[in-house]
Amino acid sequence: MKKQQLFTLLFVLISTITFAQLSTFKGKIIAENTNNPIENASIKVIKTNTYTVTNRNGEFSVEANSNSKILISHLGFKSKTVTIINHQVIALQPAQIELNEILVTANPLDDISQSTVINDAEKRISQPRSVGSLFKDINGFGIVKRGAYASEPVFRAFKYEQLNVQYDGGMKIVNACPNRMDPITTHVIPEEIEKIEIVKGPFTVRFGSNFGGIINLVTKNPSKNQYGFHGSVEGGYETNGSNFVNGVNLFYANEKFDVQLNGSHRDFSNYTDGNGTEVPSSFRTNDYSVKVGMNPTNKQRIQLTWRQSFGSDIDHAGLPMDSPFDNSLLVGLDYKITDLTSKINSFTFKTFYSYVDHLMTNEHRPNFMMVEARTPVNSWVYGGKAEFTIKIANQSKLFVGADANLIDRKGNRTRVVKKMNGMTLPTPKTFVDKVWQDASLNDIGIFTQGKFKINNYFSISSGIRADFINTFIDDAATDFEVLYGGTIPSDNEVNISGNISFKYQHNGFQTQLAFGRGVKTASMIERYINHFNVGVDPYEYVGNPNLKPEVNNQIEWSFSKQLTAFKLSGTVFYSFLEDYISAEVNANIPRKFMPTTPPIYTRQFVNLNKASQVGFEFNMDYKASQNLEFTSSISYTRAENKDLNEPLPQIPPFMAILGAKYETSKFWFALNSRLVAKQNRISSSFMETESPGFGTMDFRAGFEPIHNLTVGFAALNIFDKAYYEHLNYSFKGSNTLSGKILEPGRNFTTYIKYKF
Repeated sequence: MKKQQLFTLLFVLISTITFAQLSTFKGKIIAENTNNPIENASIKVIKTNTYTVTNRNGEFSVEANSNSKILISHLGFKSKTVTIINHQVIALQPAQIELNEILVTANPLDDISQSTVINDAEKRISQPRSVGSLFKDINGFGIVKRGAYASEPVFRAFKYEQLNVQYDGGMKIVNACPNRMDPITTHVIPEEIEKIEIVKGPFTVRFGSNFGGIINLVTKNPSKNQYGFHGSVEGGYETNGSNFVNGVNLFYANEKFDVQLNGSHRDFSNYTDGNGTEVPSSFRTNDYSVKVGMNPTNKQRIQLTWRQSFGSDIDHAGLPMDSPFDNSLLVGLDYKITDLTSKINSFTFKTFYSYVDHLMTNEHRPNFMMVEARTPVNSWVYGGKAEFTIKIANQSKLFVGADANLIDRKGNRTRVVKKMNGMTLPTPKTFVDKVWQDASLNDIGIFTQGKFKINNYFSISSGIRADFINTFIDDAATDFEVLYGGTIPSDNEVNISGNISFKYQHNGFQTQLAFGRGVKTASMIERYINHFNVGVDPYEYVGNPNLKPEVNNQIEWSFSKQLTAFKLSGTVFYSFLEDYISAEVNANIPRKFMPTTPPIYTRQFVNLNKASQVGFEFNMDYKASQNLEFTSSISYTRAENKDLNEPLPQIPPFMAILGAKYETSKFWFALNSRLVAKQNRISSSFMETESPGFGTMDFRAGFEPIHNLTVGFAALNIFDKAYYEHLNYSFKGSNTLSGKILEPGRNFTTYIKYKF
């Protein structure tokens, strides 16, 4: 007892001494080229994570210890770190106009319905198979995986087209494969991603149709921080699968012009899970990208993006077919000009084109001797956006614009049947199955959103959006036409979305109450797929061109509080889902392929009357010292199919993430633990099965032996746990893995990067 009292007294004494050392420092931030004051520049005391913001005269006041370092940042200027001195004047250099980001803000507490996750490949020290794997440790996210090559994020109860996943501020690549073996996360390499921006729900209308949230994958742009010729070479190796990753980055930049070249080669073999079972997961990819930027004036930015990805020899653990190749092309052009007039802050224009060429075959599967299947499929996206930012009052803005995403998909499956009922056919029979029926889905949207600052502590954000949808098929299958009355006419919709949020912030505390209505039109699969296995069960699925758009009515309360050493944040949300799109067994539609093999009926996409989701996310970070930090987070989502009085399928279970890291200028190490609960809330109508809980632990460490050379090591899944994520599943008719894809067992990795 005396020891406890002594410890408490010592703790109070140290805390008192620490707070007694705090002093109030005042200063001013100006622009280096004009000497004009910079309003809304963010001031962060690095040791304590205390924040403040400059006023309209560029002035700030902050409490800190003597000789503390502060980080000054602003969206229009290069960040700067200095040692704090009272009454100092700090000049910032203008920064290159940023085109890749959507959550650019000068105030770190501006909107807590939004978040940014930094992807530091040098300190991750592992070689994720796709960008989708980066979401594993982000609070509130799960990963849905149909194979070890392709994985996609699931946020709360939302997945696939319910999430608006973008690349560099609005460009898109859509999957050509109906089984989603080629989503956007497979066409961008993880090492190329600098950060992931997330809008947690339908609380913005500026970045396309938004039902359950927006994810923006931001690629690295080193030319915005330094001039001259620079670059880096990097490489990594994993023992579990003998996986190699190699990459090179070269860039040149001056005040008016910059060019960046990226190249990557990835070679992954089959890995073994914690039971020692080999999981078919090999693939090779070769990627390259070119970015060329021009700054005609310090208020204008033009940028051309060209990237290609070439995947080959891809084994799909979750399907009865593999991919000899999976290739894509993305071309984009961006333009932005700032300070057009006293009222028009900026004008932004973006246009892009993407193409995916994907092939599925069963050449290396046991059933090849009976039937040879070959499915070449393609997808195209033409898109763009134009937006004006209008100043309507001091620190109040109005965003007005339009955007478009025009999607086309084509492809057929050719089956050559060699054996039937156990008998070899003298002449093989050939059948052609229409996969996409030459489908098109066009979405043109117009929007306006305002951010209104009422006073220094209170602000309101509100927006409204209209999406004009046109969708049709040009080559309908005969049985699909018969099912829906003989003809499949084009469909037109006008979908209205909107949001409003109220934010209060003061002294490191922020709270936000947000309301949003997000509307999503039925996807091409939900409309037009025709007797294909695209679900978690062995049923064939049939689309429904008469589906209504689904609606997410969401309310969310969030808070964030920055203390001296602690940072607390959390979110509670509820969604009432109208006309939610699901699939139900229809006994009037018999199975088309292998009609006597159970199940003998087909699932048809339908609208549910009512569904809902509710849940929370909570984070707590503790900075024990300038070098040592502890992090923790928990998340949970509960989703309900109210029509059938059962859970919605494929919902991530309760998850907790605990981490600790120690970092200096020359070395660092980190320990991370991920605890996932058993998921026993399952959908019996979808033949979903319970998944057991598990816990994993990873250790990462690195050092800088010489300037600009970083060497890292990691031990992943230290205890060689045999586990699978609840959302990892394989096609029930597959001859591998019994319906589940286990994650890699113990894995040792290394990663080396040299900058010049």
